[in-house]
Amino acid sequence: MDALFIGHAYIDVSMIADALPHGDEKSVAKDYAVSFGGNSATAAFACAKLGQSPDLLIPVARDWLAHMFLDMAATYGLRVHSRRVARSSLSFVFPHHGQRAILRARDDTYLQSFPRLDLTSAKLLHLDGHMGDAALYYAKAAREKGVLVSLDGGALRPGLLELLNFVDVAIVAKDLCRQMSLSELEMLAFLKEKGCRVGGGTNGEKGLLWYDLDGDTQNLPALHVPAEKVVDTSGAGDVFHGAYCASFLDDPTAPWREHFEFANAASAHKVQHLGNEAGLPSRSDIALARRRLDTVI
Repeated sequence: MDALFIGHAYIDVSMIADALPHGDEKSVAKDYAVSFGGNSATAAFACAKLGQSPDLLIPVARDWLAHMFLDMAATYGLRVHSRRVARSSLSFVFPHHGQRAILRARDDTYLQSFPRLDLTSAKLLHLDGHMGDAALYYAKAAREKGVLVSLDGGALRPGLLELLNFVDVAIVAKDLCRQMSLSELEMLAFLKEKGCRVGGGTNGEKGLLWYDLDGDTQNLPALHVPAEKVVDTSGAGDVFHGAYCASFLDDPTAPWREHFEFANAASAHKVQHLGNEAGLPSRSDIALARRRLDTVI
């Protein structure tokens, strides 16, 4: 095992429509996509698309949606470790003019404990804060074994503040800053206090405000994707996480700015495609984005 990703998993149904129907109305979508979803799950798929072979620990039910998800995982060479739930989770995603509305049905009532896996050979553990008991168990185990722990801090989930004590690289979303009533700079200071060696906050098209291993705060501007080419921003952050994980696995000694610049281009590629699978970038896609797109000033 080179890398383990832990979190929740969904089947995503993404639809583009001029407006959503109400009451007894009916309408026809312009386009749709069916794909895997979930923060760490999508990051794992992105990492796999970029040539790595991560393991994925997620809730799994005995139903047709689970069969669909597991078939997708097998196609990308992901090794899935399951924790039983009664029903698979489902998301409906509605992208519209650079924003996206999401309606979710989630089953996080676990019918069994999580499996205990050996991290001895692992280089990286990536978490999204879901399945908090498993996340904390593996973060502690990774810290003991010297395995890098990465966190996608998308929201203030139960156990997150304790989990941060065992995280090396924490990249959080603006929603977490809002929920904790912290500015971006205050969040960076908080992450430093927690012992995160690298920390940052993403803010969509504004890019990434972050600090490096020396504690120096800097800004990584987003790549500018013309508005007419933005199709679906959902999953862009997850692809960002998966791409920097892949870059780290390629070369753990490279500067973190290099990993994040690679991920920046991966995210810019994703927003130009509908659904998570269609938006997964190859290495050539990332190289093309870096050549063709300018940074936002």
